[in-house]
Amino acid sequence: TPLQQIQKVARFLGKDLPDETLARIVQLSSFEHMKDNPMANYSGFPEEILDQSQAGFMRKGKVGDWKTLFTVQQNELFEEEYRRKMDGCSLTFRDPK
Repeated sequence: TPLQQIQKVARFLGKDLPDETLARIVQLSSFEHMKDNPMANYSGFPEEILDQSQAGFMRKGKVGDWKTLFTVQQNELFEEEYRRKMDGCSLTFRDPK
């Protein structure tokens, strides 16, 4: 659940958060809330930096929808870069499959 994942991040950061704070984080980090939040959806970025005329930064909120945008090669490049940058990080998340 989102709450469990947020608790895992908090533990990783060495934070003990009250239940009210955790509930607020769950609410504010929901896809529905972030999609309408200019601080999360990048709607305030200039078009020359991030053109959202074809599709917004926050698209559908569906797991795996990236497959409609990335080619196999783009995904392989992303995965390679992600592994390189996250090498040595002990934080892990469950596989959404």
